[in-house]
Amino acid sequence: MAGRYEISDSQWQLIEDIVSPTQAMGRPRKDDRQMLNGVFWVLCSGAKWRDLPERYGPWSTVYARFRQWRDDGTFEAVLSRLQLKLREDGLMDLDTWMIDSTAVRATRASAGGGKKGDPNEPLDHALGRSRGGITTKIHLVCDRLGWPIAFTLSAGQEADTRYFMPTMERVHLPGSTGRPRKRCRYIVADKGYDSEELRRYCDRFRIKPVIAQRKMKRNPRPGLPRGFDKPKYRQRNIVERAFSWLKEFRRIATRYEKLARSFYAMVCVACIRLCLRADFSYRP
Repeated sequence: MAGRYEISDSQWQLIEDIVSPTQAMGRPRKDDRQMLNGVFWVLCSGAKWRDLPERYGPWSTVYARFRQWRDDGTFEAVLSRLQLKLREDGLMDLDTWMIDSTAVRATRASAGGGKKGDPNEPLDHALGRSRGGITTKIHLVCDRLGWPIAFTLSAGQEADTRYFMPTMERVHLPGSTGRPRKRCRYIVADKGYDSEELRRYCDRFRIKPVIAQRKMKRNPRPGLPRGFDKPKYRQRNIVERAFSWLKEFRRIATRYEKLARSFYAMVCVACIRLCLRADFSYRP
């Protein structure tokens, strides 16, 4: 009998060649599907790796496989495959995207990542102090239907405007033909992203920003005011729903990982679960 968080046969067929490539020689490895199910169990339950049920094998083996997939880009490749499938099936909106951030409370134990000079790890481990305590921010770009497109991490006290361009630059949607899609027609964001620098960035790539303006006591800038699409701005709650879906996974609602790249991998696994949940016949 399949476990609660385990992947189905049809879902496994979509990603099997990436997660479990053909092994030409060497010692046979543990079943990759079983290992992936163990990672999903930890993601959804929020439990410690040592509490992994015995049906997934030794917890140390599952954790080692998680680190291997984290470091060799397997999780990013799987998410890219699912995004391609969503595009081919017409389930992804390529015109209107939303961007926002959410703060994730980190446990006290997550602040012990050390200060070794790892080029792939930020010095602050994407941990900072904000009104919520020790927190990490997830900056997410999603489409009008809520499918995750790209995300970045930052310390909890960082301003959203500083990570608008880095997050947009991470967009790399593959297509069946041609170059990957990196831009949209409209980008919807709240007033936390009200910045002339960000608007100039959008103008450079012919993106129309639908960003609420802050109410400030200042003289109006010269020139005609920008048009504001209120009906499209009302769709911004989709990105809030996307964060709610991500935080249904307890390993995302609270950060337990010491390293930023490990938490990044967990968020990537959560995005994979969201895309697999569709089974390409379901719309969020």
